[in-house]
Amino acid sequence: MSNRIDVKKTYKLFINGAFPRTESGRTYEVKNAKGAFIANPCLASRKDLKDAVVAARAAQHGWNKATAYNKGQILYRLAEMLEGRRAQFIAEIIEVTGVTKVKADKEVYDAIDRLVWYAGWADKISSLSGALNPVAGPYYNFTIPESMGVIGAIAPETPSLLGLIDVIAPIIVSGNTVVVLASTKAPLSALSFAEVIATSDVPAGVINILTGKKDEIAPWMASHMDIDGLDLTGLAFKKHAEIRISGAENLKRIFAFNSHDPGRILAFMEAKTVWHPIGL
Repeated sequence: MSNRIDVKKTYKLFINGAFPRTESGRTYEVKNAKGAFIANPCLASRKDLKDAVVAARAAQHGWNKATAYNKGQILYRLAEMLEGRRAQFIAEIIEVTGVTKVKADKEVYDAIDRLVWYAGWADKISSLSGALNPVAGPYYNFTIPESMGVIGAIAPETPSLLGLIDVIAPIIVSGNTVVVLASTKAPLSALSFAEVIATSDVPAGVINILTGKKDEIAPWMASHMDIDGLDLTGLAFKKHAEIRISGAENLKRIFAFNSHDPGRILAFMEAKTVWHPIGL
């Protein structure tokens, strides 16, 4: 019989490609479906959010300038790496949520497929929403969709992994960067996914993952002047009005979604108009 002690995993935040502890030193308990202790993830503070936004802003220009092909390949690489660690994510989902192996299998497979699906849109979204506009003059007038900038997102409580992918993928495929708050009750999949991101081709700062309380962090996201848009999908509907009022003061674009489709990508894109003279 072995007397060794298990090496417990320490779950930290994911900011700018690194894994810092929260500057506040606060943590909270995550328990499994039977009430047994599993882990102490960080309770992110307002300073942690500010650090994540600074990282996202610094990364956004370079990420936006990457080619559509390159962005699509990077999302596909995330899917590849998630596929390789499928068993780990299935086990974590079962441990935290208590769902059956069949349901956990489906969630992980759906998360992988969702990354591939959004990767495919990287070089097609401009064709879907762009246009050559008729004008009265010797000019070409093009409408081109472009990224907004830094987007804040609240991931759903369940499904914890698929819900995280559903908020991250459409935001970053268009050239935005993201600061996302993971599921509060089941954050372990998100923090393990941060390890996938850190060892992939995603540039540091493009995806930043926080853990903590939605009631604390959502208002901070809404009032932050350097966050350009908010995805409130994982926030209780009764909280939306308060967040929308706070976000209106700095002209944030705010959405909540219950599906995945190209409109979810376009929600956080701007229409840019370009004029070009017609040569003789």
